Amino acid sequence: HVQLVESGGGSVQAGGSLRLSCVRSGDSFRWYSVGWFRQAPGKEREGVASMDNLGNSVYADSVKGRFTVSEDSAKTTTYLQMNNLKPEDTGLYYCALRLTGRAMPPTLAQIDFVRWGQGTQVTVS
Repeated sequence: HVQLVESGGGSVQAGGSLRLSCVRSGDSFRWYSVGWFRQAPGKEREGVASMDNLGNSVYADSVKGRFTVSEDSAKTTTYLQMNNLKPEDTGLYYCALRLTGRAMPPTLAQIDFVRWGQGTQVTVS
């Protein structure tokens, strides 16, 4: 059984930066992806970035060039570095785990993710 815990959210001014962390505990897997998603008030949850265990990544167009997803060497923590934040980046940010069973390119399709964290709030003013 795997658990995901996000941290690092907060309130920043436009143009600022935050780094979110997603710590995984419990079972380990050979083939997986970790995705970052966000939900703004009154809006549907959307994909932000995702990275597989080989280091391949995919980003939403709205964050390309500003956000970077990475993983620590122990492969237990995934990070989302967010630079040049904009008010439209405000939302509750979730990390989620996708288990693939084999090498597969990362995706932002939420239906493919089987385990979710509780979220961390990001507010940009």
